[in-house]
Amino acid sequence: MLICGLTLAQGESNDTETEQASRTQSNFPDMCDLLKELGAIREKLGAMENKLMETENQLHELKNKEKQKVFFSAAIGGYGDIGPFNTDTTLVYRTVKTNIGSAYSQYTGIFTAPVAGIYYFTFFYHAGGGNVVSLLLIKNNQIVVTSSDHQTFQDWADNGGNAVLLQLQQWDQVFVRLRANTHVWGDDVITTFSGFLVSQL
Repeated sequence: MLICGLTLAQGESNDTETEQASRTQSNFPDMCDLLKELGAIREKLGAMENKLMETENQLHELKNKEKQKVFFSAAIGGYGDIGPFNTDTTLVYRTVKTNIGSAYSQYTGIFTAPVAGIYYFTFFYHAGGGNVVSLLLIKNNQIVVTSSDHQTFQDWADNGGNAVLLQLQQWDQVFVRLRANTHVWGDDVITTFSGFLVSQL
């Protein structure tokens, strides 16, 4: 492009700038066209590089989302009645079946959301029919769903549970609470609490 913009030193002194530029272009027609094409190609390459970087950033974000996997399932453990207690009590499910993502604590019974997203939770119980059962699924300090059974002497055992989809923010906590003066049956294969990340937001 530099050559195309230069005037010829050999041009006569009375030549106008337009005549000199015209003479330059006529002396180097192929070179000028080539340089113009190269300039256009350079612009296109710059735009393509920007687009490529933008696409790579989007792919990187998607990969990070895909890497976040959260699954847990745990049983209450022990053997025999758990409860009744004088106050509402958070159940600690100590027999962990799976805990991918380490979001559930077998020491506190609390699930803490590692990322914002839609999560699915279930809890099931087994209990003796002669006592009242009442379980609450709690998000932070709010009751979300419950499951309960009245005291009866016509059957020996009761089973129940509930499930829910929840939208959680990062660090939200979910756990199961046993109401005061109620009970469940504990062992390693019954009375469970489970959950997993359905979709990250």
